Amino acid sequence: MRDFSNHATDRPAGHDVAITGIESAVVDGNFEWNLVKVHTDAGVTGIGEAYRGGGVPELIEYANRFLVGENPLDVERLFRRIVQETSGHGGTTGKVVTAASGIEIALWDAAGKILDLPVYQLLGSRYRDRVRLYCDCHAGEAYAVDDGGFTEYADADAYTPEAYAAEAERVVDMGFDAIKFDLDMERDNEPDPYNGRLTNAAIDHKVSVVEAVRDAVGREIDLAFDCHWDYTVESAVRLARTLEPYDLMWLEDLVPPEETDAQREVARRTETPLATGENRFRIHELSDLLDDYAVDVITPDPTTCGGLAESKRIAQRAEERYIPFSPHNVCSPVGTMACVHLCAAVPNADVLEYHALEVDWWDDLLARKGPLIEDGYIDVPTEPGLGIELDEDVLEAHLLPGTDGFD
Repeated sequence: MRDFSNHATDRPAGHDVAITGIESAVVDGNFEWNLVKVHTDAGVTGIGEAYRGGGVPELIEYANRFLVGENPLDVERLFRRIVQETSGHGGTTGKVVTAASGIEIALWDAAGKILDLPVYQLLGSRYRDRVRLYCDCHAGEAYAVDDGGFTEYADADAYTPEAYAAEAERVVDMGFDAIKFDLDMERDNEPDPYNGRLTNAAIDHKVSVVEAVRDAVGREIDLAFDCHWDYTVESAVRLARTLEPYDLMWLEDLVPPEETDAQREVARRTETPLATGENRFRIHELSDLLDDYAVDVITPDPTTCGGLAESKRIAQRAEERYIPFSPHNVCSPVGTMACVHLCAAVPNADVLEYHALEVDWWDDLLARKGPLIEDGYIDVPTEPGLGIELDEDVLEAHLLPGTDGFD
């Protein structure tokens, strides 16, 4: 087995640093946010975030077995060590890579603080001073989320075109010039909840929603819709073709994610831009989408797919094919700021997702003055690391019930 432990012993003064412990805490936001801390003997603590949901804290704790004593400055080597050490546990994909992503982000934060550089500089460049966001919106309480996942749809009146249009106008008035809505609905399951085929009535209703939103906000607002991998190829094609007149920024996740050939087939048969990528892991699972031009906008989640360095590799592969890079992001401010540094560091970064509009204490999780988001943008910080620190009191107040915070 390859050995990715430390074999480099010649370190400059001040760079001979060791990890002393790794811990996690789960914050109960609109999702279960898995936050990470990496402690070092330099008196520096790095913070990060792994994608939401269960199983991740246990994997983060497991990493203490082989990462304590390692040098936190070797961020990419340590990510490879996590993958190698957990290879028998499915370490090349899935939850293990998600846990490794959160640790990797915390390592970048620690490295930046030790070296007195912001993370985007460690990643190689700064292309922009602020990062544009798109706001993921819901028309009323469109669906319920519990225990980190989807539970049920709302009543039918949450899905009226008027409800979507009213929410779109409200969010645009907040300063966002790019927005996204979910377009999958309970009526998609009629007359059969299993086969993924849309009736003409379901498509007609979706068109009425898109039309109402477009009419409400105008053509100058970038507008996207998410379908959450629900449909057959033929239904995906019918829907995408029908929506071509509305000049969408993209239509997201039309078909199940496992089969790239199906995604490519939809892309070949419509002019509507397509986006996907959030539930694939590492560059190996996204390369075929890019190599086959099966996607118009690639949307990996850095807190899922392998962290910031792996996401940058994906962005570079996309850039080689002239495909924009728009990270998926349903994180707390910690993961969001990690994505801001990433978007600052890659030239083909476009809009970054913001998915916490309903969390009125979202900004409070950070020890800072003023909101992170202003007029649909986040300024790229200049402080070392991620340029943020947690407000531990707010974190403790919003821990997932039955779980512990940081020591």
